[in-house]
Amino acid sequence: MQRPTEDVLSDEIYAYALSKTLTKVSSPATVGLYSSCQNRINIICRKMKEFMNKEASKLEDKHEEKPRPVNPSLGGLLALIGRMLFYRPIWTMEKPHNIRFIHVDFSAWHFAGSDLLWAGIAIRLFQSMQVNFGKLQLALYRVTQYDEEDEVKEKVFEKGKDHWRSKKICCCPLWLFFLIILIVPLTILVFVLKFDLLKPEEELADGEPKASSQTDVVGGLVFAAVGVPAASALKFAFMMIKNLIFSQEQNIKKGMDNERISSQLGFMNEVRREMWFISRFIQFMEVFERRKIRIVLNISSLDRCPPKKIVAVLEAINILLSEEESPFISILAVNPYVIVEKVNFADGCFSREDRAYALLNRIVTLAFSVPALCNSSKLDLFYSLVNRSRTAENSTENHGTDIPLEVVDVKETIPLIETLDVEDEEVESLVSSILKSSERKLNMYLSDDSMSMRRVINSIRVAATIIKASRKNVPQQDNIAAWVTLANQWPCRLSWIIQCVEDAQQEDAHDGTHADPIVPKSDPSKTLWKVFSETRAELYEMSAQIEDLLEQDEDPEMFESFLKVDFKFTIGDLKSCEVVMMNLDHSIRKELAQIRGTSRLRDFGCMKKLAALPMKTIINMGTEDICQELEKMNYPSKYIDVVRSNGIDGPSLVFGDVNDLKDLLQMPFREWAGFRHHFLGLPSQLRNVPQATPSACQNRMSKLLVVPQD
Repeated sequence: MQRPTEDVLSDEIYAYALSKTLTKVSSPATVGLYSSCQNRINIICRKMKEFMNKEASKLEDKHEEKPRPVNPSLGGLLALIGRMLFYRPIWTMEKPHNIRFIHVDFSAWHFAGSDLLWAGIAIRLFQSMQVNFGKLQLALYRVTQYDEEDEVKEKVFEKGKDHWRSKKICCCPLWLFFLIILIVPLTILVFVLKFDLLKPEEELADGEPKASSQTDVVGGLVFAAVGVPAASALKFAFMMIKNLIFSQEQNIKKGMDNERISSQLGFMNEVRREMWFISRFIQFMEVFERRKIRIVLNISSLDRCPPKKIVAVLEAINILLSEEESPFISILAVNPYVIVEKVNFADGCFSREDRAYALLNRIVTLAFSVPALCNSSKLDLFYSLVNRSRTAENSTENHGTDIPLEVVDVKETIPLIETLDVEDEEVESLVSSILKSSERKLNMYLSDDSMSMRRVINSIRVAATIIKASRKNVPQQDNIAAWVTLANQWPCRLSWIIQCVEDAQQEDAHDGTHADPIVPKSDPSKTLWKVFSETRAELYEMSAQIEDLLEQDEDPEMFESFLKVDFKFTIGDLKSCEVVMMNLDHSIRKELAQIRGTSRLRDFGCMKKLAALPMKTIINMGTEDICQELEKMNYPSKYIDVVRSNGIDGPSLVFGDVNDLKDLLQMPFREWAGFRHHFLGLPSQLRNVPQATPSACQNRMSKLLVVPQD
């Protein structure tokens, strides 16, 4: 395997790792593909499609058992029709090795005009099934195989290698019964014609016909033999024509347009049953084609829709596409920051379980946050945009047509599909060693939620694939599972630690000195728990503004035990293991950085002494530090004596009552205003405003928008 260049540890490898993982995960599954750049998401999704198809072809070449071709010949079509007419599949526990992916693109923005955006998913799936399998096959399956009562029946699995069982009528195989029905009338007809049994009747002398009981009996037999199969054939033809002309896609569209029908509970149940029909059809085709079939539904542009419709789509993924044995793999390609902000302000968001993060955690089985571009990739992307703009401008001048611009990474043109080829055995071996090395310590930290466990396992598989594909030397591979679990169980606290470390290192780089006493850049051996313990007061001060983020974290005491006792990770470990924490949502750190940056705003130059101190600096100040700061601000010594005699330090300034502090210092208004601005930042009534709930915000907004009636 050729190793890709160091600059190309980006979208190709991420797409390859995801595609490799999706060939192993069980369906149904939902992948949260998170990035603030929609164009990068599009590139990764397109490359995932290429890699997944290549992986499917590789599996077919690897195993001796060959599946049926995707595009069947005339003989294959007749074989499929025969299976649908005369046989039923036998469900076995043995799963085929081969796999086929059917990619379905669903742009939520195209259906945003409909009140029932979730029903657009069903329409898009029906259209894709007709394109990939044929409208005739779907109609024939509905008439010959589909039974609504099967949904409530228990699915029976059998042992053995036989995958088909003949349909029977009165213990007679249907195909034999069909042959008998065809042969018997033909035999009788030939017999009648040969022996001339239906010759004209003889007349009596008085002109009345002569009774012929023999002729009546033969005629009745012929009518019965021909009439029964004819009636069955007419009924079958009627059902086929009905399903070909009046498809379920049209029925769903009609229901969406009719507000009276769409508002009924039965309409969603009807759509759900059609999703179940597609699942059963796919399972039938799996047995026929001798391979697994997975429907990869790529949901994009969801973050451009209104909040109510976003929630409807997320609930549709959870209800319509997440039934047991469902063949769907949903890729939720969104900007998580936008989704969270919109969902939290949707109607009916009253409890913690209704909020965005809780809703996503109930749905997403594999979270993948696309890392930011490195400096070289940013430069390449910049020049690709410049070149594409020039090309579009020249084309417009020459042809007078507009060419849509798309952000394309120049690395996309490198044929890495041939170079990225990691054997399944390598990945499985690494995944097995990762899980076994940390299982004893991780047992107590894993949640009892099966969805959370699936996210951890799938994330470990992605991390192992990235490591193998990029040939990166990640130290302490035994701790990979711990990093993934840490990001899954405590995303807010871990993001806070990463942001504090990053801020401190940036200050060191700008100032040229170790200006930050908390996390000096030159100390990579400092533990993450120490970083957190020294900054937890600042995080607590921000808790009213980040309530939704903190609610994602599990037990705080377990977090302390994790970093303080069992996994004593350091700042150096954090930098080297960022590549395996793809399940950590970057939007959380972005929001923390914005809030922390706002509280740390300060001016430079001559105004630096008058600017407010950062919250982090104040919390870590002792009594003497405050006294020295007052001396720099030229405050009278009597105030310094009050601070020293009362032992006022940073935490008491932050968490103490402002009015009590004002009475204690007895400062004139001018001096108190300067002291409060420098040490306390905003006034307390503005700093500690409780966060309003989304419903409360909506109620206030609706009241503001009410037009008074005359």
